[in-house]
Amino acid sequence: MIAPTALFALDTLLTEEEREIRSTVRRVCDREIRPHVAGWFEAGELPARELARTLGSIGVLGMHLDGYGCAGMGAVSYGLVCLELEAADSGLRSLVSVQGSLAMYAIWMYGSEEQKQEWLPAMAAGERIGCFGLTEPDFGSDPGGMRTTAKREGGDWVLNGTKLWITNGSVSDVAVVWARTDEGIRGFLVPAGTRGFTVNDVKHKISLRASVTSELVLDGVRLPAEAMLPGARGLSGPLGCLNEARFGIVFGAMGAALDCLETAIAYAADREVFARPLSSYQLTQEKLADMALELGKGLLLAVHLGRLKEAGTLTPEQVSAGKLNNVREALEIARKCRTLLGASGITLEYPVIRHSVNLESVLTYEGTSEIHSLVIGKALTGIAAFK
Repeated sequence: MIAPTALFALDTLLTEEEREIRSTVRRVCDREIRPHVAGWFEAGELPARELARTLGSIGVLGMHLDGYGCAGMGAVSYGLVCLELEAADSGLRSLVSVQGSLAMYAIWMYGSEEQKQEWLPAMAAGERIGCFGLTEPDFGSDPGGMRTTAKREGGDWVLNGTKLWITNGSVSDVAVVWARTDEGIRGFLVPAGTRGFTVNDVKHKISLRASVTSELVLDGVRLPAEAMLPGARGLSGPLGCLNEARFGIVFGAMGAALDCLETAIAYAADREVFARPLSSYQLTQEKLADMALELGKGLLLAVHLGRLKEAGTLTPEQVSAGKLNNVREALEIARKCRTLLGASGITLEYPVIRHSVNLESVLTYEGTSEIHSLVIGKALTGIAAFK
């Protein structure tokens, strides 16, 4: 027997440092996450602050950024961290993606030197948590239609509006909030506890239960002029951040798929049906082989896109292709693995159904599958079909 990744000799494409980083995160997940995650999922909770400090201590928060306490690692290393985190649970990878690729990246890329010094070192250490307020109740795929506004009053800005489906919202120390101004869409840093700023958690979720999801309400929130991110103007600001987060999902989704496939292989070897191991049947082996092929292709795509990113040549269309393909295939792998586990597959004794319902959310956030299809379609035809 060989591991699914060995079928494609994945490790030969990685440096020793990349393999060591992957192993470090895997050990942390095995020790700190896996024994508890099913219980967190069932209870609909996540000890986000404790986990942030743990993950900060091993340097994975904002690890692909340079300076300000960040590790400055390569794109493939970051991707492998996302893979291992999502193999534990999509909620954990979401926490890290939003912290590093959305909130921290926005400050690192568009913030003033004072903003970077104030927030980034503590966020890299996991001492402070950030969230990213772009999506609104009526504007997800069309963020340009946002209704949240920021208006000048004297030397201050006053923000009004609502953001929804915000990961890390109620545990955040700072929210990166995007709002419409007279000069276009701009980003603002809104510290927790600011007057007029309230956060409500989204309840009754079936997916991403081991993740904090919130509504941000801004009612006359007054901020000083220096709260604005000076380097971001227009939608290119938040969309640039989303491209960073989407890249992590290309790897992360394959982590969920890998955990499902490894679980199904082990279960099929132990489970006897008609006095024979389930894994001895041709139909079972066909399913396993098909899933291993899609997993391998997705992993090779992820590493290739990572190398392009490290070379500075990765395009948004390529990120869309990776996100669309890998999440779609991961979801299909999770569903197929569930069939091999039979009735056991719907319980939290095994991770498969948890991954499956989580991936339903991953298919939607950071750009729906339909939007990524249209991004690719525009690249192929030169025609934008968004409207």
